[in-house]
Amino acid sequence: MTPGDRGPGAVPLAGFKGAAPLGGVWGNAPPVTNLFHEPPRACDKGRRLSREEGVSEESATLGGGCFWCLEAVFKELRGVTWVMSGYAAGHVPNPTYKAVCGGGTGHAEVVQVKFDPAELDYADLLRVFFSIHDPTTLNRQGNDVGTQYRSIILTHSPAQEAAAKAVMKEIEEAGIWGAPLVTTIEPLTVFYQAEEEHHDYFARNPWSGYCQVVVAPKVAKFRKYFSDRLKRSAAE
Repeated sequence: MTPGDRGPGAVPLAGFKGAAPLGGVWGNAPPVTNLFHEPPRACDKGRRLSREEGVSEESATLGGGCFWCLEAVFKELRGVTWVMSGYAAGHVPNPTYKAVCGGGTGHAEVVQVKFDPAELDYADLLRVFFSIHDPTTLNRQGNDVGTQYRSIILTHSPAQEAAAKAVMKEIEEAGIWGAPLVTTIEPLTVFYQAEEEHHDYFARNPWSGYCQVVVAPKVAKFRKYFSDRLKRSAAE
């Protein structure tokens, strides 16, 4: 894969002239670290419910631009046990990467994350999510343009829906991004795993043009601002 394979709206590496150091995604807004480590709020009830019901693992499905970026970050977040790139929220069964990039299937590039709710709040997972992509640009992340790059939260339960709405409300009230959020919230219907070549893409292709220009800076900033949330292997 090369940057030119990101889809019809993507800009090849040669087109990144004067691009922002972080691929045009993080640039102007601070991460939401100031919203962590506070007393439980209504948006944290997903964790409390999971503990009461004895749930040892919870799933989240999120889309915020290129799934290579989200996968690379979430794999380093403490409490996350599994991350898989894939497609969701479309209308064509068993979509392929090429078809999704063409924009005709209606799918978004997403990652599905499994995590331990005793170690990581769903609400805190969302706060990281809103720090690693721009939730104010409709159908676009940096130079990746198209509905497949839309900001979307696909919920697995009513508790997750409530938590997502509450987190979005607190971020907008805090003025983190300085513009209205365009992130949509809808129930997950089906998740399709991406082709094997997309699994652990950044780990296997760290020197590819797209990874150097877009993914690596995003991972570096995540490590800097969320150092207390890194897995031990990522912090070393």
